[in-house]
Amino acid sequence: MTLLRGPYTPGTEGCQGPFVVLEGVSGVGKSTLARLLAKQLGATVIHTLTDPHTGWSGTVNRELRPLPQFTFYLSGLLHVADVVRQALRVGPVVADRYVASVMACHAAVNRVGLGQVQELTAPFLPYLVAPDATFYLVGSDSSLKERVGTKTDVKQDDTDLFDVPGRLARLRENFRAVADGDPTAVTLPTDGRSPADLADIIVKHLEAGRA
Repeated sequence: MTLLRGPYTPGTEGCQGPFVVLEGVSGVGKSTLARLLAKQLGATVIHTLTDPHTGWSGTVNRELRPLPQFTFYLSGLLHVADVVRQALRVGPVVADRYVASVMACHAAVNRVGLGQVQELTAPFLPYLVAPDATFYLVGSDSSLKERVGTKTDVKQDDTDLFDVPGRLARLRENFRAVADGDPTAVTLPTDGRSPADLADIIVKHLEAGRA
């Protein structure tokens, strides 16, 4: 039974599509792919978290314990859902990270069981906009290291993949587990494929779904 009532129920009128989500660990190529898809689909690109949350995340990660930290990211996710809902009234949307990242990353960083995080998230799922497809990008360790090494905007999440023992393995397992229970999931290996190749695969998948 949903906990959402009255003013907490989101409006869904006028939404167009498709709504496409890109998921995966840092450095796997989500942002580059999102930009390409935006051009091909005429879509708005939205990164989770959006402002104002993105500007607060560093302080939150340093100073808050796991539960208040989770509520911060949950509130950011709910806000992203509203931003997506508004953008869908204009046309397609591509999200660089969404609910899977919030759950998988929080569980991995804080060494919390993914099931606990999913249980905390579950009452709020009805508020979120359901994607038409969620593409889980998967790359080898060597390709991730290569991409992170060439990034011009390297963040803490990127370096922690290899600097924090077990971080990458936990993230991979969490994303796999979330994808297994995600009816919109499409696993997309990235090794040996250019961003343009991946964009073409996604566009063809979306076209097939509309056929």
